[in-house]
Amino acid sequence: MSTKLAAVPWAAANVQVVLVYPEIPPNTGNIMRLCANTGAGLHLIEPLGFPLDDAKMRRAGLDYRDVASVRVHPSWEAFLLKETPQALFAFTTRARKQLFGQRIAVGSYLVFGSETRGLPSAILDAIGPAHCLRLPMMAESRSLNLSNAVAISVYEAWRQHNLEP
Repeated sequence: MSTKLAAVPWAAANVQVVLVYPEIPPNTGNIMRLCANTGAGLHLIEPLGFPLDDAKMRRAGLDYRDVASVRVHPSWEAFLLKETPQALFAFTTRARKQLFGQRIAVGSYLVFGSETRGLPSAILDAIGPAHCLRLPMMAESRSLNLSNAVAISVYEAWRQHNLEP
């Protein structure tokens, strides 16, 4: 599978997924597996709500941990210094703009908050409302599962670039 992805020109400069303070190990494992299967990089911003060798995360991620490109950063500031991202998109239920109306450039970073609190206001403010996106859902709904939201977003970026593995 990784051989096929390596042949996709976009895979090397694929979107990057950023999880800020993830709390639920199976969600992170599922996202790790998604990233391995799409060529997306995964960035985990500490503190994490679990150890990286958590059994539930390993089970959800299966054996994709060895295939996925995962980086752990001690803080949001350390992430910004190390990665110097040019395009950041923050996902929040409070955003006015929908994902499906936004062009996601190759190399963009898709930023998601923790399962129970979402992204901190300071990060949302720094990224700015023009780069805050939401996924459409029924008005009475509170939120989507984190791993589902990440999957929808990564595949939408992939779709925009007409890519096939």
